[in-house]
Amino acid sequence: MRRRYNPYTLPPWLKTIRGACSQFIIPFCCFQGIRVIIFPTTFDVLFLAVLIFIAVAFRLELL
Repeated sequence: MRRRYNPYTLPPWLKTIRGACSQFIIPFCCFQGIRVIIFPTTFDVLFLAVLIFIAVAFRLELL
């Protein structure tokens, strides 16, 4: 049986990295959104979708 994910049992260094990523993900999404509006490429649109998914996952505490 698989263990359930519990963010409180993570090592301290991983909690620090997770906290830093959750702070920087929204500015990266905004920058990438502006970039997609100005220079739309397939890679940029997919990268923006991944960043938005990660931001929502951090907000809902799925990651």
